[in-house]
Amino acid sequence: MAKTEVILTHNIVGLGGESDNVRVAAGYARNYLFPQRLAVPVTSANKRQLEALKQRRAEREAHEFNTMTELAKALAKLICVIKVKTGEEGKLFGAVTSGMIADELKHQFDIALDKKKIHLEHSIRTTGEYEVELNLHAEVKATLKVRVESTTPIAAPAEAVAEEKPKTEKRGKRSEAETAEAKPKAAKAEKKAKAE
Repeated sequence: MAKTEVILTHNIVGLGGESDNVRVAAGYARNYLFPQRLAVPVTSANKRQLEALKQRRAEREAHEFNTMTELAKALAKLICVIKVKTGEEGKLFGAVTSGMIADELKHQFDIALDKKKIHLEHSIRTTGEYEVELNLHAEVKATLKVRVESTTPIAAPAEAVAEEKPKTEKRGKRSEAETAEAKPKAAKAEKKAKAE
């Protein structure tokens, strides 16, 4: 298979970054890279253009690094609150995902962050406060505090339920309170029987 050398004009995942000189299949270069203006062939004129591409790439990467460093400092001070429905004991119906965290950042703080940059080791399935790792840039990492709160109202305590009469353990024996209630009823029944 014939290979050809090209100079990339844009970042291509799995192939290289802007201004990289790479070898690719001739058909791939001819049918995809050149028509999409993602690369140019290696010629003496294009080699001069290579310096301008390297300069542009260095400026863009420096700008991205500075922006992500500032964003990391700002995110370290924030607490993202996510409200979810829960069952008993604070367990969630489902789980909090990186997409939900990204949506809440956009909604609460107007920070647009790709969900792929949010790294969750394990899915969040209970209420509480968590620290989530963010991979903002190849050299910039940050942590974000996430508080998961329940929107489900708290159930009334069990003590507030009306107390039932204590039950005896042995069959056939009545408690003192039940026998005290039964005596007046029995006396009324006897009077009624005598009257008839």
